Amino acid sequence: MTDLQPSHQVQRLNKHLALSLGVSRRQADDLIAKGQIKINNEVAVLGARFLPEHDTITYNGKPVNKSTEFEYILFNKPINYVCSRKKQGNSPTIYSILPKNFHHLKPVGRLDKNSSGLLLLSNEGDFILKMTHPSYNKTKNYLVTLNKPLEPLHQQMISDFGIQLEDGPSQLFLEKLNDNRKEWRITMHEGRNRQIRRTFKALDYTVTKLHRTNFGNYNLGELKRGEYKKVSKL
Repeated sequence: MTDLQPSHQVQRLNKHLALSLGVSRRQADDLIAKGQIKINNEVAVLGARFLPEHDTITYNGKPVNKSTEFEYILFNKPINYVCSRKKQGNSPTIYSILPKNFHHLKPVGRLDKNSSGLLLLSNEGDFILKMTHPSYNKTKNYLVTLNKPLEPLHQQMISDFGIQLEDGPSQLFLEKLNDNRKEWRITMHEGRNRQIRRTFKALDYTVTKLHRTNFGNYNLGELKRGEYKKVSKL
């Protein structure tokens, strides 16, 4: 390992791994602690630093790419696309829309195939963790359409008490958008798998449309379906 002298070129190993592998710094430290990271073929230790110009970093024997800048993309996901790198059946992936220079970015949370709207992508593990972990309490807003009018009693049950699901209670905050009681604006602070759809299904409703408009401090604005733009970390 290079004898490191004070220099602006010296980098923290866990920061480099977080950026290059798209993991959080805590996850990077776990990889180091497990002996999966080497610097110049020597097992790295927690707190290690290195010189990118001289040192070679490997993860389970494979070279780790040189780090790049953190990137953040806001994407208006259309329906019928999946948030994965591989097609699921005949369903195309979101990466078939995004240019190749964004294919290294990871989705910040998920929107299922039949849902549309705001999807963030990034290569910063800490950002992804802070946007998705329940302890950070990030607000999300959705426009939802149901297959039939929502009964006032069911509205109260969902908003005031929550609906018990197999993975715990689900409480959503509902705002009626018109008098037919089928269209609602929903605010939530969690992000469990298909939580909104499962909540209404438990009361015998089907969500026919689900569109995310806001996620934390980010909003879609005038971005059209299938469009994307670079954004700053907020």
